[in-house]
Amino acid sequence: MPIEHPLTHFWLALGLVVAAVALMATVRNHVVRRRLLFSTLMLVLAVGLHLFDVARPANPLAQGLTGLRLERLAIAFAIFNAFVSLVFNPWFRDQVADRAPSIVQDTIVILLAVGAAFVVFELSSFDVLASSAIVAAIAGFALQDTLGNAFAGIAIQIDKPFRVGHWIAVGGHEGLVMEVTWRATKIRTKAGNLVVVPNGTIAKESINNYSEPTSPTRVQVEVGCAYEAPPNAVREALLTSARDARYVLAAPPPDVLLVDFAASSINYRVRFWVDDFSRSDQAADGVRTAIYYELRRRKIDIPFPIQVEYSRDEAPSDTPQRREQFRRQIAAVPVLAKLPPDAHEALAAAATEELFADGGVVVHEGAPGGSMFIVTSGKVAITIGPERREVAVTEAGGYFGEMSLLTGDPRTATVVARGDSTVLEISADVFRHYVQANPEVIDLLAVAATARRRELAESRASAGTAAAVTPISLAERMRRFFGLS
Repeated sequence: MPIEHPLTHFWLALGLVVAAVALMATVRNHVVRRRLLFSTLMLVLAVGLHLFDVARPANPLAQGLTGLRLERLAIAFAIFNAFVSLVFNPWFRDQVADRAPSIVQDTIVILLAVGAAFVVFELSSFDVLASSAIVAAIAGFALQDTLGNAFAGIAIQIDKPFRVGHWIAVGGHEGLVMEVTWRATKIRTKAGNLVVVPNGTIAKESINNYSEPTSPTRVQVEVGCAYEAPPNAVREALLTSARDARYVLAAPPPDVLLVDFAASSINYRVRFWVDDFSRSDQAADGVRTAIYYELRRRKIDIPFPIQVEYSRDEAPSDTPQRREQFRRQIAAVPVLAKLPPDAHEALAAAATEELFADGGVVVHEGAPGGSMFIVTSGKVAITIGPERREVAVTEAGGYFGEMSLLTGDPRTATVVARGDSTVLEISADVFRHYVQANPEVIDLLAVAATARRRELAESRASAGTAAAVTPISLAERMRRFFGLS
């Protein structure tokens, strides 16, 4: 007698198909939707098995319980798969579950399905042992690499040496973890390439996780400096370079280590922190660039290798033509224009020209004063406050810092280079010698400086106008600063 299949399974499968389709339309997580689609296909299979058995009662499947059991097993598998995906994954956030990745969820579903097969097919322990031994022998030889990668993937998800979204280095590859599957781990490198590393390989390699235990990552660059430069002076220059570089965190602060007395240089290691490892190369580039300009300004050499012999004729850096150019630039500054020509010549003889990279800080707000600057090429931005809000831009031929030169006041703004720029620095020490020898220039300087302060106050109206300073009070401050009162 043919076995009649109860309609309960048929209507249950159809109802579950409707529920699965409704859930797919509701959830936003692509992992959950993909698993629900698989469950829907299994339920459709169960409906198909039922219709197949009913339509062909003489079919061998209908002569026993095989068709009914397969139908029940398909429904159970669909329910287990949907239940696990809905329990372990967020419904309305499109992200991979951290506590139970896809490999772990697949393992749970398979174990539940195997348990259901025991119940549905009423298997005895002897049948299981006899059949599993044969299957295991065949699978062990044919799928040893695949199974090794699968078990390694499960071990990775349980031990969690890294997660999706972490930056790691493993097996000679470095990149961002995109996905961990049964067979392999997918890594996207900084160059944008996708590297697929077998899980078995990862299980045998040492893993460097840049994202654990803390998000900031330390990066380091090395530079060699001449033996003539004192280590403390070099360390100060390198720390200044690292602090002002882009992408470098202020906390933890950068540090500098002297690491080697090499053949032609003393080698230093600059260590600093970034909060995004994907920008470590840009951060290192910014630090190296800042180091070059800072060492050049401080006249600290980065020597050539001692093994290389070279000979070149150095053009003199200080020539009468160069000093004459400095004199004309100084004479064009309104604050200094009324000084006699001999004053311009004296200041030009002692002035120094410095080069700053794009974004390089010329002076910091609040720092002690003692010099003024004339922009000889490029341009600089005048910024105020911790957020460095820009209030003015000084082009070539402009100047700043005159109040620090005349009164020794601290810097009232942070000045940053916009593009590679050169500035001519006039020191207060040189200026003091001239003023002490010619005290009558104080009143001329005070009038010009007062007019300059009035212009600056108007341009910084958005940041708060400073109190007006009269020529008499400013002149008295200048006399005290230069030791004339």
